[in-house]
Amino acid sequence: MKISFQIGSHCTDDDQLLRSLLKNAGVLAQEGVCVPGPNRYRRMLADVLNKLDGEKADLDTQEMLIEHFVDLDDAERIVFGHDNFLGAPFRALEGGALYPLAQRNTRRIRNLFNKHQVEFFMGMRDIATLIPALASKVPEDQLSKLLEDVNPRTLFWSDTIYSIREANPDTPITVWCNEDTPLIWPEVMHEIAGLDPQIRLKGGLDILMKIMAREGMKRLRAYMHTHPIHSEIQRRRVLSAFLDKFALEEEIEEEITLPGWTEELMDELSRAYDDDMHEIKSIPGVTLLTG
Repeated sequence: MKISFQIGSHCTDDDQLLRSLLKNAGVLAQEGVCVPGPNRYRRMLADVLNKLDGEKADLDTQEMLIEHFVDLDDAERIVFGHDNFLGAPFRALEGGALYPLAQRNTRRIRNLFNKHQVEFFMGMRDIATLIPALASKVPEDQLSKLLEDVNPRTLFWSDTIYSIREANPDTPITVWCNEDTPLIWPEVMHEIAGLDPQIRLKGGLDILMKIMAREGMKRLRAYMHTHPIHSEIQRRRVLSAFLDKFALEEEIEEEITLPGWTEELMDELSRAYDDDMHEIKSIPGVTLLTG
């Protein structure tokens, strides 16, 4: 069995990937892909992971889990997802590191299905907007703990990915930038489901709908109906053109209220984020989906 784990991160798609895939349950079933609803597995997987405490699951446990979650006779892949696989939001910056539990938690996940082919998938986000977004997710009484000892200039996604690779050298990792998701969403859906890009899926505009005016979406759908898209490059160009004209400013511009955070710091962090993506491209076993 091939098993896809979307392991995060927080403040990216907020379970939209699972919702988009579930719109295609029929098509996915025909391709041997099972996407169980989150409520069917999150608590159960958490309980089993806690009981194993890092040890490898025996074959009986693995087969029991697969039988519990798979309702297809000829299933070839299962897709699981949870923002908290790398740790709860209040632990995302613990000790001044970016997802310090990533190495331990992903090793535990891999050990859960050690007799099967496991792949990790993760959306990333510019540190300049990730930290303020995380701050808005945690209760006020945990905010100081979240930000304690955090120097945003020392946080790099490549460090997190290197740690995951070190713990799981046989496990492929596919990552993408949250800022690119409006344009690459169909590719993300196809990748985590292991599908041929030619297979048509619903929900390819789900991310775009959140940041584009209703009139813009209406015009975009009309345009795509009368102007067939013949390539991925053409599709992205069309989406970019409509997004430039109809994007909702309040959805794409972040208002930062953290003490001491200036526009200069934000720009510096964003440049470092861009440079970090070049580093990530060079990591063996890692695929970076780009817009």
